[in-house]
Amino acid sequence: MPPPVLVARPEVMEALAAEIPDAARSLTEAFWPGGLTVILQAQGSLAWDLGDTRGTVALRMPADELALEVLGAVGPMAVSSANRTGMPAATTAAAAESMLAESVAVYLDDGERVSIPPSTIVDCTGEHPQVVRDGTISLAELRAVVPEVRELDEGPASAS
Repeated sequence: MPPPVLVARPEVMEALAAEIPDAARSLTEAFWPGGLTVILQAQGSLAWDLGDTRGTVALRMPADELALEVLGAVGPMAVSSANRTGMPAATTAAAAESMLAESVAVYLDDGERVSIPPSTIVDCTGEHPQVVRDGTISLAELRAVVPEVRELDEGPASAS
C-alpha cells in the first residue's frame, strides 16, 4: 500500500496535487488537522517513489503538535505506521525501535503517544468522493460536509 504524505498546512496540497476538487477542499477544511486522508491526482512534478499509486497521492494533516512542528520545519513527508504489518502501532519510541530496529534511521521520542484509530481515506479522484478505508471519521460526518461521498461498498468513485 502506498504511504500517505503528511503535510503541515492545507496549502501544501497545491504543490503535491494536480487537481483539487471542491469536495476535497470542503473535507479537508472540515477535518484537518485530523483523521482524514484524501487521495488526489498527483502533480506531474512529484518525483517521489511512493509505490504503485497510479498517478495519485494520499495526503493527510495530522492532529499532533509535534508532527506539525516537524513537518513545518522539513516539509511534507511520506510516512508509514510505526509497526510491522499485522502488529499494533508502537506508542513509544522504545517500542518502535524494538519492533523496527535499524530499518529506521531516526527515532523522535516525545513520550508515550495515544494509539488512535486509523484515518478515514477518501478517494477524491473520481466523479464522486469514495471512502476506500473506514476510519475515525464516520460516513455520516463526511456526508454532513459533502453529501455525495460514497460508502466503501457503493461501487467505484468514477463513472463506468
